[in-house]
Amino acid sequence: MECRSYCGACCIAPSISSPIPGMPEGKPAGVRCVQLDDNNLCKIFTSPLRPAVCRGLQPHLDMCANSRQEAMIYLLELDAATAPH
Repeated sequence: MECRSYCGACCIAPSISSPIPGMPEGKPAGVRCVQLDDNNLCKIFTSPLRPAVCRGLQPHLDMCANSRQEAMIYLLELDAATAPH
């Protein structure tokens, strides 16, 4: 499966605890990564600075669903369900 153009849901919805260039503490769920450009493409996609957690994330029908909105909902719910309590 290929990433959906202009989506970026996986760079907005989930929390990321790893440092990201420009976000040294990572990012909370629902916050846009500073490395997304205006087209929701990762500016550091091919860079070694891209966090391992981001490199390991691959598009999958369960995650990407049928639309960006569905992907956002799924990823926000997954983040909430797996957050440490």
